[in-house]
Amino acid sequence: MLRSLKLKNPIQEESDSCHKFVSCTQIPGFRPGKKVPETVLINHIGKKNVQKATIESILKRTFPHAMSSVHCSNSSLHLFSFVYTFGYVMKRASSRRANLNLTLEIVLGSASLVAFMSVDADMFKVAGRALNDSIRIVTKFSDMEETYSSQKFLRYDIIVDVAPEVKWVPENGYKNLKIVVEIDSDIDAQRASEQELKRRYKSLGLLRIITDRGLQIGDVVVLDISATTIDQDESNVQKIPSAESKGFHFDTEDGDKVLPGFLDSIIGIRQGETKSFPLVFPESWRQENLRGVHAQFTVECKELFYRELPELNDSLAEKLLPGCTTLEQVKESLLQRCLEVEQTAKEQATDNAILDQLHKMIEVDIPQSLFEEQGRQLYGAQLLQIQANMKLNEQQLASLSSPKAVNEYLESQKENITSVIKQNLAVGDIFRRENLQFPTEELVKEVENSISEFKRHKQEYDEERIREQVQEVLEGAKVLEWLKEHAEIEYKTR
Repeated sequence: MLRSLKLKNPIQEESDSCHKFVSCTQIPGFRPGKKVPETVLINHIGKKNVQKATIESILKRTFPHAMSSVHCSNSSLHLFSFVYTFGYVMKRASSRRANLNLTLEIVLGSASLVAFMSVDADMFKVAGRALNDSIRIVTKFSDMEETYSSQKFLRYDIIVDVAPEVKWVPENGYKNLKIVVEIDSDIDAQRASEQELKRRYKSLGLLRIITDRGLQIGDVVVLDISATTIDQDESNVQKIPSAESKGFHFDTEDGDKVLPGFLDSIIGIRQGETKSFPLVFPESWRQENLRGVHAQFTVECKELFYRELPELNDSLAEKLLPGCTTLEQVKESLLQRCLEVEQTAKEQATDNAILDQLHKMIEVDIPQSLFEEQGRQLYGAQLLQIQANMKLNEQQLASLSSPKAVNEYLESQKENITSVIKQNLAVGDIFRRENLQFPTEELVKEVENSISEFKRHKQEYDEERIREQVQEVLEGAKVLEWLKEHAEIEYKTR
């Protein structure tokens, strides 16, 4: 393709740049608004300043027009070289896997300057357009000044990221997904409702101090806990801070929530007594750095209580769940609530399993600008959540919003951010391939809701960005709905 851009010649550009200073500069000997000879202006302002203004003017005039016509090849990062010269024209274009090089030549005519951007259409297949905020000039302004001043020749290089091409492995593999969804046993509605009833019932009891016996199942104990690693070389023994606690209230009926063997090791302990015992953190422990670690625990019993509970019958129904008159009503209401929670958790687990499989089925070269944008969005959402929960002051918010904090997040969460991007790209690709749609009214409503949230937290926002993000969410919901209809899904309880 051949694009042309008509510009004024450099002499006229310099003249215009020169006169722009008149409105904001007082020239000795001339009244405001009076025409000032160019030679006087140049002497007063300085030829170097005029030259700078001329270069800026050329960039402003050519940059938007040139970039508005840029289409992209199959790579995600492109380098465009724009060259302004006088007296002759050379048109050339080259392409590589890593980048796309374009040369823009500008020729000086007596009345106009014409820019030609030449691209061999057979060399490129259009795969997308420049990503928002990814276009950046990489040539130093000082280099442009030097070249323009000495040779009347101006060149600048631009880097632009483009929407990457998604490659499915296998092709169209998303159309016949086989998903295994693991559901945590804790969200089983029947079990969860029974535990909730038990928790509410225990809250109606009174705690009585135990003085004549040791700890039994059903008691509540207050403990001071410390732990160290076990090593034959005592110099290598280290404290385990995450396993230490002061005044830890432990309900012995929650023994499955602590380290295996911990409850058995403290049964029989009396108030004021201290026990020490070794335990091993299981390989399934939530903290990876403690898995398989041999530890020596020291536990001091500070206080010991038993529960005095009322008889569980219909008379407690109103206290267990306001609005209920019988124990059976309480059980049924709690079960219905837990069924809703179970269904929501099941749907979320299904969505997560599908998205996890999707991002493993595509190959894509992620542009740096897209990575940074997605990372900042995730970090911003995290900050909003922290602000909502903790009410950060301005100093704390400024610290967490600093470039250093953001960059540390981008580095530490690189794998997670990359997965999210691949999921989003996969979902967007399916949305287009399958010609899916959602109501425009839904988009408008969600955008309004999002903006109101930003205003409520007194956060700056870009309405266009919000619209794009909301659109991605709605597209994602449609795609997940479509995928669940066409996938083979198996549920397992863990």
